[in-house]
Amino acid sequence: MMDRIIKLQEFLAANPADSFIQHALALEYVKTGEEAKARQLFEELLTRDPAYVGSYYHLGKLLERTNQNEEAIRVYERGMEVARKLEDQHSYAELKAALEELIY
Repeated sequence: MMDRIIKLQEFLAANPADSFIQHALALEYVKTGEEAKARQLFEELLTRDPAYVGSYYHLGKLLERTNQNEEAIRVYERGMEVARKLEDQHSYAELKAALEELIY
């Protein structure tokens, strides 16, 4: 797993604005339990590229796992707003389901 992290770090250093690589690296950090690093990457990515809808779901789930439910709710809602504007029904439905699961 560390090999993947190192490779992704190298790719990201070469392409710092590549949202896919940044998202993939954040997911690797989630797998290794490095929540703070994952959160930072997701938040930086969404600040730079708010239309990268998949990161809202994974950031929300990370926040849920770390008992930050209010923040998770805000992330899901923001992601739903972006997905609606992009007419991305699939992502909207996933985010809505995650939000409803958390709230109810």
